[in-house]
Amino acid sequence: MADFGAGELDAFRVEVRDWLEANYPAELRDPKAQTDPEAIWGGRAFAGSSDPQSVWMRRAAEKGWTAPGWPAAYGGGGLTPAQARVLDQEMSAGRYRPPLASFGVWMLGPVLLEYATEEQKREHLPKIINGDFRWCQGYSEPGAGSDLASLATRCEDKGDHWLINGQKVWTSYANKADWCFCLVRTDTTKKHEGISFVLIDMTTPGVETRPIKLISGESPFCETFFTDVKIPKDNLVGKVNGGWEIAKRLLQYERQNISGGFGSGGGAGGSAGDLGQMAKTYLGSDSHGRVDDRDLRMRITKNKMDFDCLYKTIARTAAEARASNGPSAATSIIKYAAATFAQERSELMVETMGHQGLGWEGEGFSPAELVATHGWLRSKGNSIEGGTSEVNVNVVAKRVLGLPDPK
Repeated sequence: MADFGAGELDAFRVEVRDWLEANYPAELRDPKAQTDPEAIWGGRAFAGSSDPQSVWMRRAAEKGWTAPGWPAAYGGGGLTPAQARVLDQEMSAGRYRPPLASFGVWMLGPVLLEYATEEQKREHLPKIINGDFRWCQGYSEPGAGSDLASLATRCEDKGDHWLINGQKVWTSYANKADWCFCLVRTDTTKKHEGISFVLIDMTTPGVETRPIKLISGESPFCETFFTDVKIPKDNLVGKVNGGWEIAKRLLQYERQNISGGFGSGGGAGGSAGDLGQMAKTYLGSDSHGRVDDRDLRMRITKNKMDFDCLYKTIARTAAEARASNGPSAATSIIKYAAATFAQERSELMVETMGHQGLGWEGEGFSPAELVATHGWLRSKGNSIEGGTSEVNVNVVAKRVLGLPDPK
Protein backbone atom coordinates (compact mmCIF):
# COMPACT_ATOMS: atom_id res chain seq x y z
CA MET A 1 0.00 0.00 0.00
CA ALA A 2 1.43 3.41 -1.01
CA ASP A 3 1.76 6.14 1.58
CA PHE A 4 -0.64 9.08 1.47
CA GLY A 5 0.42 12.51 0.25
CA ALA A 6 0.94 15.43 2.61
CA GLY A 7 -2.64 16.71 2.36
CA GLU A 8 -4.14 13.30 2.97
CA LEU A 9 -1.81 12.78 5.94
CA ASP A 10 -2.91 16.09 7.42
CA ALA A 11 -6.54 14.95 7.16
CA PHE A 12 -5.61 11.62 8.72
CA ARG A 13 -3.87 13.43 11.58
CA VAL A 14 -7.06 15.35 12.35
CA GLU A 15 -9.02 12.07 12.26
CA VAL A 16 -6.55 10.44 14.67
CA ARG A 17 -6.58 13.40 17.03
CA ASP A 18 -10.37 13.51 17.11
CA TRP A 19 -10.68 9.77 17.67
CA LEU A 20 -8.17 9.74 20.52
CA GLU A 21 -9.88 12.69 22.19
CA ALA A 22 -13.27 10.99 21.95
CA ASN A 23 -12.24 7.48 22.98
CA TYR A 24 -9.51 7.85 25.61
CA PRO A 25 -11.07 7.09 29.04
CA ALA A 26 -11.39 10.18 31.19
CA GLU A 27 -9.98 8.29 34.19
CA LEU A 28 -6.63 7.84 32.43
CA ARG A 29 -6.12 11.55 31.73
CA ASP A 30 -4.69 12.05 35.20
CA PRO A 31 -0.98 11.08 34.95
CA LYS A 32 -1.23 9.66 38.48
CA ALA A 33 -4.38 7.64 37.76
CA GLN A 34 -4.17 4.14 39.21
CA THR A 35 -5.21 1.16 37.15
CA ASP A 36 -4.69 -2.58 37.43
CA PRO A 37 -1.03 -3.08 36.35
CA GLU A 38 -1.98 -6.35 34.68
CA ALA A 39 -4.72 -4.81 32.54
CA ILE A 40 -2.34 -3.49 29.91
CA TRP A 41 -1.25 -7.07 29.13
CA GLY A 42 -4.76 -8.24 28.24
CA GLY A 43 -5.64 -11.90 28.76
CA ARG A 44 -8.78 -13.79 29.64
CA ALA A 45 -9.22 -12.19 33.06
CA PHE A 46 -9.60 -8.72 31.54
CA ALA A 47 -11.95 -9.51 28.63
CA GLY A 48 -14.92 -7.93 30.38
CA SER A 49 -13.11 -5.77 32.93
CA SER A 50 -14.32 -2.25 33.63
CA ASP A 51 -10.76 -1.17 34.51
CA PRO A 52 -10.13 1.98 32.42
CA GLN A 53 -6.97 0.50 30.91
CA SER A 54 -8.95 -2.54 29.74
CA VAL A 55 -11.66 -0.28 28.32
CA TRP A 56 -8.98 1.68 26.45
CA MET A 57 -7.43 -1.54 25.12
CA ARG A 58 -10.75 -2.79 23.79
CA ARG A 59 -11.59 0.49 22.08
CA ALA A 60 -8.17 0.65 20.41
CA ALA A 61 -8.41 -3.02 19.39
CA GLU A 62 -11.76 -2.42 17.70
CA LYS A 63 -10.03 0.25 15.63
CA GLY A 64 -7.09 -2.09 14.97
CA TRP A 65 -4.73 0.36 16.65
CA THR A 66 -3.19 -2.05 19.14
CA ALA A 67 -1.32 -3.28 16.03
CA PRO A 68 -1.81 -0.35 13.63
CA GLY A 69 0.58 -1.56 10.92
CA TRP A 70 -0.78 -5.10 10.70
CA PRO A 71 -3.13 -6.04 7.85
CA ALA A 72 -6.80 -5.22 8.38
CA ALA A 73 -7.66 -8.76 7.25
CA TYR A 74 -6.43 -10.04 10.64
CA GLY A 75 -7.90 -7.21 12.71
CA GLY A 76 -4.96 -4.80 12.48
CA GLY A 77 -5.19 -1.14 11.57
CA GLY A 78 -3.91 -1.62 8.01
CA LEU A 79 -2.04 1.69 8.26
CA THR A 80 0.79 2.66 5.94
CA PRO A 81 4.19 3.46 7.53
CA ALA A 82 3.46 7.19 7.19
CA GLN A 83 0.05 6.82 8.84
CA ALA A 84 1.56 4.71 11.64
CA ARG A 85 4.10 7.49 12.29
CA VAL A 86 1.26 10.02 12.53
CA LEU A 87 -0.52 7.82 15.08
CA ASP A 88 2.70 7.44 17.09
CA GLN A 89 3.23 11.21 17.05
CA GLU A 90 -0.31 11.98 18.20
CA MET A 91 -0.19 9.33 20.93
CA SER A 92 3.05 10.85 22.19
CA ALA A 93 1.90 14.47 21.89
CA GLY A 94 -1.28 13.75 23.85
CA ARG A 95 0.53 11.61 26.43
CA TYR A 96 -1.88 8.74 25.82
CA ARG A 97 -0.99 5.47 27.51
CA PRO A 98 -0.26 2.50 25.23
CA PRO A 99 -3.49 0.49 24.89
CA LEU A 100 -1.77 -2.90 24.96
CA ALA A 101 1.69 -4.11 26.02
CA SER A 102 2.06 -7.62 24.74
CA PHE A 103 4.75 -10.12 23.79
CA GLY A 104 2.25 -11.16 21.15
CA VAL A 105 2.31 -7.68 19.59
CA TRP A 106 6.01 -7.01 20.10
CA MET A 107 7.51 -10.35 19.12
CA LEU A 108 5.23 -13.20 18.07
CA GLY A 109 2.86 -11.34 15.76
CA PRO A 110 5.55 -9.96 13.44
CA VAL A 111 7.11 -13.40 12.89
CA LEU A 112 3.70 -15.01 12.39
CA LEU A 113 3.10 -12.48 9.63
CA GLU A 114 6.35 -13.63 8.01
CA TYR A 115 6.38 -17.37 8.63
CA ALA A 116 2.95 -18.69 9.64
CA THR A 117 0.37 -20.36 7.45
CA GLU A 118 -2.78 -18.45 6.54
CA GLU A 119 -4.76 -20.62 8.96
CA GLN A 120 -2.33 -19.86 11.79
CA LYS A 121 -2.49 -16.13 11.08
CA ARG A 122 -6.29 -16.09 11.15
CA GLU A 123 -6.33 -18.15 14.33
CA HIS A 124 -3.80 -16.21 16.40
CA LEU A 125 -3.34 -12.67 15.08
CA PRO A 126 -6.87 -11.38 15.88
CA LYS A 127 -6.55 -12.74 19.43
CA ILE A 128 -3.21 -10.98 19.86
CA ILE A 129 -4.66 -7.70 18.58
CA ASN A 130 -7.68 -7.97 20.89
CA GLY A 131 -5.57 -8.89 23.93
CA ASP A 132 -7.57 -12.11 24.31
CA PHE A 133 -4.54 -14.20 25.25
CA ARG A 134 -1.32 -13.41 27.05
CA TRP A 135 1.83 -14.97 25.57
CA CYS A 136 5.18 -15.95 27.06
CA GLN A 137 8.48 -16.87 25.43
CA GLY A 138 10.07 -20.33 25.84
CA TYR A 139 13.67 -19.81 24.75
CA SER A 140 16.35 -20.02 27.47
CA GLU A 141 17.10 -23.25 29.32
CA PRO A 142 19.33 -24.06 32.33
CA GLY A 143 22.07 -25.22 29.93
CA ALA A 144 21.23 -22.96 27.00
CA GLY A 145 21.23 -19.26 27.78
CA SER A 146 23.79 -17.26 25.83
CA ASP A 147 24.35 -20.35 23.68
CA LEU A 148 20.65 -20.67 22.91
CA ALA A 149 21.21 -23.13 20.06
CA SER A 150 22.30 -25.75 22.63
CA LEU A 151 18.71 -26.08 23.85
CA ALA A 152 17.65 -29.62 24.73
CA THR A 153 13.85 -29.52 25.13
CA ARG A 154 12.73 -32.44 22.95
CA CYS A 155 9.83 -32.40 20.53
CA GLU A 156 9.06 -35.81 19.05
CA ASP A 157 6.81 -36.55 16.11
CA LYS A 158 4.17 -39.03 17.29
CA GLY A 159 2.23 -39.18 14.06
CA ASP A 160 -0.92 -37.27 14.97
CA HIS A 161 0.71 -34.95 17.54
CA TRP A 162 4.00 -33.60 18.89
CA LEU A 163 5.27 -34.78 22.29
CA ILE A 164 7.36 -32.27 24.27
CA ASN A 165 9.64 -32.92 27.26
CA GLY A 166 12.09 -30.47 28.78
CA GLN A 167 12.59 -27.31 30.80
CA LYS A 168 12.78 -23.59 30.13
CA VAL A 169 13.99 -20.87 32.48
CA TRP A 170 13.61 -17.08 32.78
CA THR A 171 10.23 -17.42 31.09
CA SER A 172 8.72 -13.98 31.64
CA TYR A 173 5.25 -14.15 33.25
CA ALA A 174 4.79 -17.80 32.30
CA ASN A 175 2.60 -18.28 35.37
CA LYS A 176 0.17 -15.67 33.97
CA ALA A 177 0.35 -16.62 30.30
CA ASP A 178 -2.27 -18.42 28.22
CA TRP A 179 0.09 -19.52 25.43
CA CYS A 180 3.83 -19.93 24.88
CA PHE A 181 5.89 -19.56 21.70
CA CYS A 182 8.67 -22.04 22.20
CA LEU A 183 11.90 -23.34 20.68
CA VAL A 184 12.25 -27.13 20.76
CA ARG A 185 14.69 -29.70 19.43
CA THR A 186 13.30 -31.91 16.68
CA ASP A 187 16.66 -33.28 15.53
CA THR A 188 19.37 -34.29 18.03
CA THR A 189 22.02 -34.87 15.35
CA LYS A 190 22.30 -31.18 14.44
CA LYS A 191 22.59 -27.98 16.46
CA HIS A 192 21.07 -24.90 14.79
CA GLU A 193 19.44 -26.96 12.04
CA GLY A 194 17.68 -29.25 14.55
CA ILE A 195 15.46 -26.60 16.17
CA SER A 196 11.77 -25.97 15.50
CA PHE A 197 9.34 -23.23 16.56
CA VAL A 198 6.03 -24.30 18.14
CA LEU A 199 3.04 -22.78 19.92
CA ILE A 200 1.90 -24.32 23.23
CA ASP A 201 -1.37 -23.82 25.09
CA MET A 202 -0.29 -23.34 28.73
CA THR A 203 -3.38 -25.18 29.98
CA THR A 204 -2.19 -28.40 28.30
CA PRO A 205 -1.62 -31.26 30.78
CA GLY A 206 2.06 -31.58 31.69
CA VAL A 207 2.87 -27.83 31.65
CA GLU A 208 4.07 -26.48 35.02
CA THR A 209 5.44 -23.06 35.99
CA ARG A 210 7.39 -22.00 39.09
CA PRO A 211 8.08 -18.28 39.70
CA ILE A 212 11.68 -17.25 40.43
CA LYS A 213 12.15 -14.59 43.12
CA LEU A 214 14.69 -11.94 42.15
CA ILE A 215 16.99 -9.79 44.27
CA SER A 216 14.52 -6.91 43.77
CA GLY A 217 11.82 -8.94 45.52
CA GLU A 218 9.79 -9.39 42.33
CA SER A 219 9.03 -12.66 40.52
CA PRO A 220 8.47 -11.75 36.87
CA PHE A 221 10.35 -14.80 35.58
CA CYS A 222 9.59 -18.51 35.89
CA GLU A 223 10.96 -21.97 35.44
CA THR A 224 8.70 -23.80 33.00
CA PHE A 225 8.51 -27.58 32.80
CA PHE A 226 7.08 -29.73 29.99
CA THR A 227 6.36 -33.34 30.87
CA ASP A 228 4.84 -35.48 28.08
CA VAL A 229 3.04 -32.42 26.72
CA LYS A 230 0.99 -33.19 23.62
CA ILE A 231 0.32 -30.42 21.10
CA PRO A 232 -1.42 -30.55 17.69
CA LYS A 233 0.72 -30.91 14.56
CA ASP A 234 -0.72 -27.60 13.34
CA ASN A 235 1.08 -25.78 16.19
CA LEU A 236 4.39 -25.95 14.32
CA VAL A 237 5.28 -22.58 12.75
CA GLY A 238 7.40 -22.73 9.61
CA LYS A 239 9.29 -25.85 8.65
CA VAL A 240 10.44 -28.72 10.83
CA ASN A 241 14.03 -27.92 11.88
CA GLY A 242 13.59 -24.41 10.50
CA GLY A 243 13.03 -22.70 13.85
CA TRP A 244 16.44 -21.08 14.23
CA GLU A 245 15.74 -18.58 11.45
CA ILE A 246 12.44 -17.63 13.12
CA ALA A 247 14.15 -17.45 16.53
CA LYS A 248 16.75 -14.95 15.30
CA ARG A 249 14.12 -12.81 13.64
CA LEU A 250 12.00 -12.75 16.79
CA LEU A 251 15.01 -11.77 18.91
CA GLN A 252 15.52 -8.72 16.70
CA TYR A 253 11.96 -7.59 17.43
CA GLU A 254 12.45 -8.33 21.14
CA ARG A 255 15.65 -6.29 21.40
CA GLN A 256 14.06 -3.40 19.55
CA ASN A 257 11.08 -3.28 21.92
CA ILE A 258 13.02 -3.90 25.14
CA SER A 259 15.25 -0.95 24.25
CA GLY A 260 12.28 1.36 23.85
CA GLY A 261 11.08 0.72 27.40
CA PHE A 262 14.23 1.23 29.46
CA GLY A 263 14.21 5.01 29.76
CA SER A 264 10.58 5.26 30.85
CA GLY A 265 10.98 2.95 33.81
CA GLY A 266 11.46 -0.45 32.22
CA GLY A 267 13.73 -1.79 34.92
CA ALA A 268 15.53 1.51 35.24
CA GLY A 269 13.62 2.97 38.14
CA GLY A 270 12.21 5.56 35.77
CA SER A 271 8.87 5.81 37.52
CA ALA A 272 10.58 7.34 40.56
CA GLY A 273 10.97 10.72 38.83
CA ASP A 274 13.22 13.03 36.81
CA LEU A 275 16.89 12.73 37.69
CA GLY A 276 17.70 16.43 37.52
CA GLN A 277 14.77 17.47 39.67
CA MET A 278 15.53 14.72 42.16
CA ALA A 279 19.13 15.85 42.44
CA LYS A 280 18.00 19.41 43.23
CA THR A 281 15.59 18.08 45.86
CA TYR A 282 18.21 15.98 47.65
CA LEU A 283 21.36 18.03 47.05
CA GLY A 284 20.05 21.56 46.53
CA SER A 285 20.64 24.11 43.76
CA ASP A 286 23.47 26.58 43.13
CA SER A 287 23.03 30.31 42.49
CA HIS A 288 22.09 29.57 38.86
CA GLY A 289 19.39 27.07 39.77
CA ARG A 290 21.53 24.09 38.74
CA VAL A 291 22.23 20.88 40.68
CA ASP A 292 24.67 21.87 43.39
CA ASP A 293 27.23 19.19 42.55
CA ARG A 294 29.17 19.86 39.37
CA ASP A 295 30.39 16.32 38.80
CA LEU A 296 26.98 14.73 39.41
CA ARG A 297 25.33 17.42 37.27
CA MET A 298 27.61 16.54 34.36
CA ARG A 299 26.93 12.82 34.68
CA ILE A 300 23.15 13.33 34.87
CA THR A 301 23.28 15.59 31.81
CA LYS A 302 25.30 13.02 29.87
CA ASN A 303 22.84 10.26 30.75
CA LYS A 304 19.91 12.40 29.60
CA MET A 305 21.69 13.22 26.35
CA ASP A 306 22.48 9.53 25.83
CA PHE A 307 18.80 8.61 26.24
CA ASP A 308 17.72 11.41 23.90
CA CYS A 309 20.09 10.15 21.23
CA LEU A 310 18.94 6.57 21.87
CA TYR A 311 15.26 7.42 21.37
CA LYS A 312 16.03 9.28 18.14
CA THR A 313 18.02 6.28 16.93
CA ILE A 314 15.18 3.90 17.86
CA ALA A 315 12.71 6.07 15.94
CA ARG A 316 15.00 6.13 12.90
CA THR A 317 15.65 2.38 12.90
CA ALA A 318 11.93 1.69 13.43
CA ALA A 319 11.16 3.75 10.32
CA GLU A 320 13.88 1.89 8.41
CA ALA A 321 12.47 -1.43 9.61
CA ARG A 322 9.02 -0.53 8.31
CA ALA A 323 10.52 0.44 4.96
CA SER A 324 12.64 -2.71 4.66
CA ASN A 325 10.14 -5.20 6.09
CA GLY A 326 11.64 -5.82 9.50
CA PRO A 327 14.44 -4.92 11.93
CA SER A 328 18.12 -5.51 11.27
CA ALA A 329 21.15 -6.52 13.31
CA ALA A 330 21.31 -2.87 14.39
CA THR A 331 18.84 -3.83 17.13
CA SER A 332 21.79 -5.42 18.94
CA ILE A 333 23.53 -2.02 19.03
CA ILE A 334 20.39 -0.40 20.42
CA LYS A 335 19.81 -3.13 23.01
CA TYR A 336 23.41 -2.88 24.26
CA ALA A 337 23.25 0.92 24.52
CA ALA A 338 19.82 0.91 26.17
CA ALA A 339 20.88 -1.59 28.83
CA THR A 340 24.04 0.41 29.60
CA PHE A 341 22.23 3.76 29.85
CA ALA A 342 19.42 2.28 31.97
CA GLN A 343 21.85 0.82 34.49
CA GLU A 344 23.75 4.12 34.64
CA ARG A 345 20.48 5.95 35.25
CA SER A 346 19.49 3.68 38.13
CA GLU A 347 22.92 4.04 39.75
CA LEU A 348 22.76 7.83 39.43
CA MET A 349 19.30 7.83 41.00
CA VAL A 350 20.40 5.87 44.05
CA GLU A 351 23.57 7.96 44.36
CA THR A 352 21.51 11.15 44.24
CA MET A 353 19.30 9.99 47.12
CA GLY A 354 22.25 9.14 49.35
CA HIS A 355 21.24 7.01 52.34
CA GLN A 356 17.58 7.53 51.35
CA GLY A 357 18.32 5.44 48.28
CA LEU A 358 19.10 2.38 50.36
CA GLY A 359 15.62 1.66 51.69
CA TRP A 360 13.92 -1.67 51.18
CA GLU A 361 10.71 -1.35 53.17
CA GLY A 362 9.25 0.22 56.29
CA GLU A 363 9.05 3.76 57.62
CA GLY A 364 11.56 6.48 56.89
CA PHE A 365 11.42 6.11 53.08
CA SER A 366 8.97 7.54 50.58
CA PRO A 367 7.30 5.29 47.96
CA ALA A 368 9.46 6.90 45.24
CA GLU A 369 12.63 6.12 47.21
CA LEU A 370 11.63 2.47 47.61
CA VAL A 371 10.80 2.27 43.89
CA ALA A 372 14.25 3.64 43.08
CA THR A 373 16.04 1.06 45.24
CA HIS A 374 14.06 -1.86 43.84
CA GLY A 375 14.48 -0.47 40.32
CA TRP A 376 18.24 -0.22 40.78
CA LEU A 377 18.44 -3.89 41.76
CA ARG A 378 16.07 -4.87 38.92
CA SER A 379 18.23 -2.98 36.41
CA LYS A 380 21.02 -5.52 36.92
CA GLY A 381 19.03 -7.76 34.59
CA ASN A 382 18.96 -5.18 31.77
CA SER A 383 22.25 -6.47 30.36
CA ILE A 384 21.00 -10.09 30.42
CA GLU A 385 17.40 -10.11 29.15
CA GLY A 386 16.78 -10.15 25.42
CA GLY A 387 20.32 -11.36 24.78
CA THR A 388 23.27 -10.56 27.04
CA SER A 389 25.39 -7.50 26.32
CA GLU A 390 28.30 -9.80 25.46
CA VAL A 391 26.22 -11.67 22.88
CA ASN A 392 24.93 -8.43 21.39
CA VAL A 393 28.48 -7.07 21.07
CA ASN A 394 29.42 -10.25 19.20
CA VAL A 395 26.44 -9.80 16.86
CA VAL A 396 27.53 -6.23 16.16
CA ALA A 397 31.11 -7.35 15.50
CA LYS A 398 30.09 -10.08 13.06
CA ARG A 399 26.94 -8.83 11.34
CA VAL A 400 27.33 -5.05 11.47
CA LEU A 401 31.08 -4.51 11.32
CA GLY A 402 31.90 -7.72 9.45
CA LEU A 403 34.83 -8.59 11.70
CA PRO A 404 36.30 -12.11 11.46
CA ASP A 405 36.09 -14.66 14.26
CA PRO A 406 39.08 -14.52 16.64
CA LYS A 407 41.76 -17.14 15.92
